[in-house]
Amino acid sequence: MSNPLLQPYDLPPFSSIRAEHVKPAIEQVLADSRTQLAHLLDHAPEKWTWATLIEPLDDMGENLSRAWSPVGHLNGVMNTPELREAYNSCLPLLSEFSTEMGQNQKLFEAYQQLADNTEFAMLDQTQKTIIEHALRDFRLSGIALPQAQQKRYGDLKLRLSDLQSRFSNQVMDATHAWSRHINDSSILDGLPESAMAQTRQAAEAQELEGWVVNLEFPNYFAVMTYAHDRALREEVYTAYSTRASDQGPLAGENDNAPLIDEILSLRQELAELLGYANYAELSLVTKMADSTDQVVSFLRDLGQRSKPFAEQDLEALRVFAAGNGCADLQSWDMGYYSEQLRQHHYSISQEELKPYFPIDRVLQGMFGVVEKLYGIQLRETQEFDRWHPDARLFEVIENGEVTGQFFLDLYARSQKRGGAWMDGCRDRRQLPGGQLQRPIAYLVCNFTPAVGGKPALLTHDEVTTLFHEFGHGLHHLLTQVDYPAASGINGVAWDAVELPSQFMENWCWEPEGLALISGHFETGASLPQDLLAKMLAARNFQSGLGMLRQIEFSLFDFLLHRREDPSLTVQQALDTVRDEVAVFRPPAFNRFQNSFGHIFAGGYAAGYYSYKWAEVLSADAFSRFEDEGVLNTDTGRAFRDNILAKGGSREPMELFVAFRGREPSIDALLRHSGLTGEAA
Repeated sequence: MSNPLLQPYDLPPFSSIRAEHVKPAIEQVLADSRTQLAHLLDHAPEKWTWATLIEPLDDMGENLSRAWSPVGHLNGVMNTPELREAYNSCLPLLSEFSTEMGQNQKLFEAYQQLADNTEFAMLDQTQKTIIEHALRDFRLSGIALPQAQQKRYGDLKLRLSDLQSRFSNQVMDATHAWSRHINDSSILDGLPESAMAQTRQAAEAQELEGWVVNLEFPNYFAVMTYAHDRALREEVYTAYSTRASDQGPLAGENDNAPLIDEILSLRQELAELLGYANYAELSLVTKMADSTDQVVSFLRDLGQRSKPFAEQDLEALRVFAAGNGCADLQSWDMGYYSEQLRQHHYSISQEELKPYFPIDRVLQGMFGVVEKLYGIQLRETQEFDRWHPDARLFEVIENGEVTGQFFLDLYARSQKRGGAWMDGCRDRRQLPGGQLQRPIAYLVCNFTPAVGGKPALLTHDEVTTLFHEFGHGLHHLLTQVDYPAASGINGVAWDAVELPSQFMENWCWEPEGLALISGHFETGASLPQDLLAKMLAARNFQSGLGMLRQIEFSLFDFLLHRREDPSLTVQQALDTVRDEVAVFRPPAFNRFQNSFGHIFAGGYAAGYYSYKWAEVLSADAFSRFEDEGVLNTDTGRAFRDNILAKGGSREPMELFVAFRGREPSIDALLRHSGLTGEAA
């Protein structure tokens, strides 16, 4: 049988891909790439040009991406033991190949010659940036190291790739390993009808009567926010906060603590090998921030500004909880009493808003926002190869032509990684024959699925998450860069990559945006004015606590990777950060870090601060829309042309200044978060 991963395709042939196809395909593509690279370098021209060096390398990268991209996607959304094994078996092959490329002396010399010859001056700015970044990345791959140290570099990258994949798998397994079967509905008192229907569905999936509570986020969130039964909240919180650890009901199963220790040790060794004091310093080489001190000062300053507001938020919550019979507020009470207090203050709940956010209305309105801002149309298409019945496909249309496509996979289910993300399926690229390859993106969320014969109804938080991921998607889809190394989010500094995503969230709070994305699922009626007013009034409810929580995560990540105090265990390092910034301590058994996939399995190691860093950029960028009109076409075009279209072709600060006319200020973020003036 032919291997679908090795056949030409426009959209990936998901239904044809089997676990047994994966490793043979990757082995074949890597073997072909090595042969092509050797031929390219063995037949070097007298003078390298973009066409003779970069374009053949882009072809090789494209072939590998076409074989691997659908595999990586399926591993996240349709995980099976067979596919996981096949996926994991390829990680060392890919890591070895990446190290080979980064340490290939002939290839490095070819890039250096291209940078040094007269051809370079004739290249456009994007091409020059790509070559400069490539030379930087050679250095970060150990090109200048002695052979023994180069080998050690390769061994470290190989081992880290394996550890990070295992970390992610163990979080997924731990999340799906715990559930509680409930026969007495009174235990679930307080849960809204939609959450009850969801727990019934979970029971039916296991062929059980009654209800099943599990740790998939929509289910967990509903219990922590609405369940009157405090013992149930404590039980579910304990199971969730101890996933993949030595604590809780499944203590010792899938424990990620040894993996964390080894990951941190190997990252430090990698940094020192390359001449950096620590991994945080190494990580900043490719980011906007200038120094580790600048990042720590930024986070601490934001933390100090936020702490009085967080203390005020917590005191109000304690007083309210005590007045309602809870004198010893615990972590499993926070979400529940926060929701009660929100309703007490603003007479509004997430559940009350859900009927106004049916998924198709939200999508239609979100598309309406970007049509107004960016002059594009979006159209769903039904005929494509799905990996799951929930999968959907949309086309981006401009001037009557399809310029990009994106897949949506919106709902939580078993065998699917938690969280939300955007990933590239295919990059925009000018092909050697002259035709333009259009970009394709994956947008993945874990929302509450449709239950009880109703359409999927989103909480406003879920709406915001959808806008966030769509912002990433637009960065990928609206790029005007024709070279894959700087197309879309490729080559973008990691502490700037969240700018377009956080920027999009603003329209979830603007009356003009809400008018487009809301409509009652039964009547189509717009969000009533009184509900809208309450929702906007509650926007910054407990924003001090929310801000401080993100500062805690960011400082923990950054100081841990900066090796602030190497004698501390990971738990002690986290406790030290909490001593500095937290106003409320979780219980001693909490092992949040053991499921912190962003930094131990994703791309945010020594980079979680990027969310707050980019939020400064996004809030300030949006303030121009506040001045000129939130649906102003000219302002939208300026943002598209200066930020979204440019990808990784320029330094982020240069692009920001081109749009905003000046460097960013923190003022807009503090104002949007309700953290200005004095705490009462």
